[in-house]
Amino acid sequence: MKTILKKINSFILSVILVCSILPFQADAVYEIPGTYQVQTDTNAAGTVKTMDYSYDHNTYFSLRDIAMILKDTGKSFSVEITKNAISLNPGGAYTPVGAENTPWEDNENPNITLRRNEFTLSGQKVYYYTLIMALPSGHYDCFMMAADLAMILDVNITTLSAGFIQIDTQTPFSISPAALEEAGYFYGVNGVLAGDATTGEIYYQYQSDTPYPIASTSKLMTCLLTMEAISAGQITLEQQVTISNAVETLSASDDGVIALEAGQQITVHELLVGALLPSSNECALCLAETIAGSEEAFVQMMNQKASDLGLSQAVFYNSNGLPSYTQDPIPAKRQNRMSAEDMFRLVSYLLKVYPQITDITSLKSAALQSLDLEVRNTNPLLHNLPEATGLKTGTTNKSGACLVTSLAADDGNMKHDLVVIVFGTEDSIERGRVSALLARYALQTFRNGMQESGNPDAVSGNLPTHAEAAVDWILRTAKKH
Repeated sequence: MKTILKKINSFILSVILVCSILPFQADAVYEIPGTYQVQTDTNAAGTVKTMDYSYDHNTYFSLRDIAMILKDTGKSFSVEITKNAISLNPGGAYTPVGAENTPWEDNENPNITLRRNEFTLSGQKVYYYTLIMALPSGHYDCFMMAADLAMILDVNITTLSAGFIQIDTQTPFSISPAALEEAGYFYGVNGVLAGDATTGEIYYQYQSDTPYPIASTSKLMTCLLTMEAISAGQITLEQQVTISNAVETLSASDDGVIALEAGQQITVHELLVGALLPSSNECALCLAETIAGSEEAFVQMMNQKASDLGLSQAVFYNSNGLPSYTQDPIPAKRQNRMSAEDMFRLVSYLLKVYPQITDITSLKSAALQSLDLEVRNTNPLLHNLPEATGLKTGTTNKSGACLVTSLAADDGNMKHDLVVIVFGTEDSIERGRVSALLARYALQTFRNGMQESGNPDAVSGNLPTHAEAAVDWILRTAKKH
């Protein structure tokens, strides 16, 4: 009887395992192969294979097919694709491999993964999410979003009708956030804002006055208070700090980023680098303890500074942006919150008073000599936009994926800091793409002026501005009228 029961239990367990595994395998990869008809303003045209990844119309286009269509235009490019790497060179001559501009074969069943494959553009490393698949010939093809390719090639890509797009090779890439908003593009984010932090001029905003969880972008306030402590002579960048037990505990948790042990010595500068580049939660906590004696006291300083700057929607519970639990029998799970407008004010103040902070946030990587460790910046735009100078990423389940971007611009008279704030995208892929599009728009608007109807708004409140910036803003506004 026991033997029979064991066999029955084994059979039931096997059925449960099979039922749980099979759906996972079936849903692990989901691509819909299709085709688009593509034409250019030079009358070059052809069929381009596409893949909709995970959702209908989340479309990725064949690089080889587009390279073939553009090969005799002013926007030709060469491309080399291996199993997990792409090398694209604008202006290069494309060498066909024999599978371009043909529809999918009926028996083809793509089974590939969207990932950040190694990507070089004119020999420089960039960050884009792509799909790579093997061709029957033994070569590889790469699929990427039309918007990403348009930014790389500096062309305009427009939809003519369902399944038809046009590439304007002689028209530089441009973006209209108002049109994107009308199409529902920003429904997938919590709030966004793009503007000139030097003058306070807002180029575009969406749900920018509503507070949302901000995750590790909270560390920008921690950074500001650290810079103020340095400026006041309370601490120095070279000062050695001893790691506490609380910092070691956080470091060893699931939210730990850098391994730190109690009693270790590390400099304030390295703590800043650790908090801003790899987004080390334990480095932020260590800075808080160093400046205020405890994180509780430091949080009071954060909220007081928010009040001083007129950040009416800002609430801080900790120094790093992690979820914060109360000590009640039924604990509340709280997260630092802020509106995009408030973040714009905070970043404007930080960049004006302590512009040297971009010496850190613009680094793609840095060495923490005290730990014999190299850390990397989590901001993808530093690789894709030469104007990018920072500032901070952030992600929690509640906040979604957030990114605060700063961009260096120059109007011939003075240098400006443009800022793009994106809160609450679905994932890091969308965070990078939304931020990249708005960053391009901010640069485009700065250089060419506002192209859309209506006058730009200025964020009011305790936003510090110097006389030259105020005069510059008045002159630019007068010219537009």
